[in-house]
Amino acid sequence: MPLSLVTNTMAMRCRTYLDSSTSSLQSAMNRMASGYRINTAKDDAAGYTIAASMGTKLSSYDVASNNTQIGADLLSTLEENFDLINDHLERIRELTMQAANDTYSTESKQAIEAEIFARYNEITRVANSCEYNGFYLMDGSIGGDLGLQAGIYGDTSSRITMEAFLFEAATTTALIGRDDIDVLAEECAGLATGTAAHDMLSIIDEAITNVATRVTQIGAIQNRLDSALSAIEVASENLTSSVSTIRDADIATESTNYIQAQIMQQAASTLLMTANQAPSIALDLL
Repeated sequence: MPLSLVTNTMAMRCRTYLDSSTSSLQSAMNRMASGYRINTAKDDAAGYTIAASMGTKLSSYDVASNNTQIGADLLSTLEENFDLINDHLERIRELTMQAANDTYSTESKQAIEAEIFARYNEITRVANSCEYNGFYLMDGSIGGDLGLQAGIYGDTSSRITMEAFLFEAATTTALIGRDDIDVLAEECAGLATGTAAHDMLSIIDEAITNVATRVTQIGAIQNRLDSALSAIEVASENLTSSVSTIRDADIATESTNYIQAQIMQQAASTLLMTANQAPSIALDLL
C-alpha cells in the first residue's frame, strides 16, 4: 500500500473498526443495563414487533383476569345474601308448621305470626340492600343478563353470561308471589287461626326452591369463572415465557460480547494512533 500525505487509508480503516467495536460495546452495555436484548426496533425489527404484540396480549390477559375476579366477587355477594334469605325462609317454614299444629294456643300462634311477619320484612330489606359496585342485585332493577369479559377476544368464547334469572327480585312479595306486604299481613293473621298454615307450606317451599335454583346456578357460573381464571393464568404464563425468550438479554452472552468489544476497541484505538503516524513517515522520505 503506497504512502500518501493526502489520504490515510489505514487510519480510515482503523477508524471504521473503532466505530464498529464502540457501537458493539455500547450495545452490550445497554442490554446488560436494561436487561433486554431488544431496546429499540433497530436491535431486532421483527422481534420488536412480535414482542410488542405479545405485550399487548399480556396486558389484555391482566384485564380479563380482573374482570373475571370482579365477576366472582359479585356472585359471592349475591350468594351470601341468598344464604341469608334462605335461612329466613327455612325458619318461616318451621314456624308455619308449628302454626299448622292445633295444639298451640291462640297466643302462641299470634307470636308465631309476629315472627314470620318480621322475617318477611327482613327478607325484603336484605333484597333491597344487596348492592355491588352500584348494581342492586336482588331488587329486580337489573332487568337482564350481565356479561363478563373473561377472555381477550371479541367472540362469545371470551364471554361468560350471568342470566337475568339470577337478578330477578328476591323480595318477600316476589318470592311468595303476592302483590304487596298487606296481603302477606293478612295471610300471617290467618296463621293464628290455623286455617292458612297448610296452604302456606307449599308456597314457602316454592320460594325455597327458587332460591336454591339461583344459588345452584351461581355455583355453576363460579366454577366457570374458576376455570377461566386458570386458563388465563396458563396462557399468560406461557406468553410471558415467549416474550422473555424474544426480548430479554442473555447476560452471560452480553458480558462476553462486552469484553470482546472492549478488547477490539482498545486494539483499534492503538492501531489508529499508529496509522495516524503514516504521513509523517512519508515526510521523512522527502
